[in-house]
Amino acid sequence: MAVENAIANGMVETTKGEYRTGHDPRTLRDALGCFGTGVTIVTCLDPEGKPSGITVNSFTSVSLDPPLLLVCIHKKSVAAETLTTGSCFAVNVLQREQQPASITFSTRAQDRFGNTAWQCGEAGAPILEESLCVFECERYAVHDGGDHHILVGRVVKASFDTSMDPLLFFRGSYRRLHFD
Repeated sequence: MAVENAIANGMVETTKGEYRTGHDPRTLRDALGCFGTGVTIVTCLDPEGKPSGITVNSFTSVSLDPPLLLVCIHKKSVAAETLTTGSCFAVNVLQREQQPASITFSTRAQDRFGNTAWQCGEAGAPILEESLCVFECERYAVHDGGDHHILVGRVVKASFDTSMDPLLFFRGSYRRLHFD
């Protein structure tokens, strides 16, 4: 009974939460944040040939045959229209030293590519140098996903470096792998 009284009086921080339809969306976001993810920057060229990109952690493989992956792009993001209408894009999976780029590409900064070394990939999308892995994709499909677009890409090239560790995101913070 003493523990219940302490919790009721705000003296003990609870460690469990629950979301149900109609609750505060922040509670759902906190629940989703319990799933640790990698961090990516999805890039493309706009119609004028300028590089465009945003930080995305909603990324997953879809199929090996054909080789498909998907990313979820917030409909109000600065790169949403360019990413969903362009013919190609790249998913740059970040390694732990690329946290500054992740932060830059998650803001509305005008020059996101100014401090990030990149080059055009084979399909034309910007490839961020020193990325853990890069998937160069042709746009395969775009689906409605509520306040996000679900962008499906057909992988035409994947390159990776097994000597690096990934940049991870868990419960609203960047994390690193810890090996025993």
